Amino acid sequence: MEMKRRSRWEAIKGSFAPLRRVTQNLLIMTAGSCIYALGLNAVLIPKEFLSGGVVGVALIIHYLFPALNTGWIYFALNVPLMSIGWFNVSRRFFLYTLFGISIFSLATIVVTPGWAAIENPILSAILAGIICGAGSGIILRSQGSTGGLDILAVYLSVKRGLRMGAVMSSVSTVVLALGACFFGLERALYSLIYVYTAGKATDAVLTGFNQRKSIIIISDFSEVIAEQIFTRLHRGVTFLEGSGGYTGSPKKVILSITTLPELAKLKEIVFDIDPGAFVVINDTLEVLGKRHGHIREY
Repeated sequence: MEMKRRSRWEAIKGSFAPLRRVTQNLLIMTAGSCIYALGLNAVLIPKEFLSGGVVGVALIIHYLFPALNTGWIYFALNVPLMSIGWFNVSRRFFLYTLFGISIFSLATIVVTPGWAAIENPILSAILAGIICGAGSGIILRSQGSTGGLDILAVYLSVKRGLRMGAVMSSVSTVVLALGACFFGLERALYSLIYVYTAGKATDAVLTGFNQRKSIIIISDFSEVIAEQIFTRLHRGVTFLEGSGGYTGSPKKVILSITTLPELAKLKEIVFDIDPGAFVVINDTLEVLGKRHGHIREY
């Protein structure tokens, strides 16, 4: 009876899981949009800095015609892009993006905290980059986007095989160059500081939630090293089959994931056992996997 009750409860929880995920994504997009709008209206627009992508085009139009609100301009520019998304990308991505565009435009209109009184343009560009980059990073933690170049980049990636990063960088460069023609090179250069800082802040938010290091270890003592990683760090490992290119001898290559604080301890374990081990360490943006007890195997 107890097992039946528990199974029924698990089934009920499972039925609500999709709704919970959707709600969580919408809340994340809303929070990120409000933070982005804060940086936009408190620093970026008062200093008349430029930006890349559709936001950059909206800012140029706003500076040329101040009576037009940036939020309404951004929404209008996304209408033709949304039509592309409806016919060429997944419905889930489109619906999330439609919500993201709407909430971002609304946040840009509503969140008007006033000007952050910083006279130094470089400090202003850095502050705007930190705030807007953090907001952008939070938005990217969800399963949707706030539209703009995201839709165009996904479309060109699916239909033309172009890399999303290359598309977004190219269009942003064109927008900044256009802004330099209208408002002068000096403002465009300050805007580059903003764009660079925003990119770094976005990366920091994305990696800060799940920052890991992936480790590849090639050693003649792979099994001993793996055992020590298990027992001393409680980290899982996966053995990859390899062979020496010169000798042709078989090798057990260790693949493992660790956190930055544990990295020094892991290297100590490896080189205490085998000073001649070959170790490759890479940054890892995100780690997803199945737990096996308290140890995660990769």
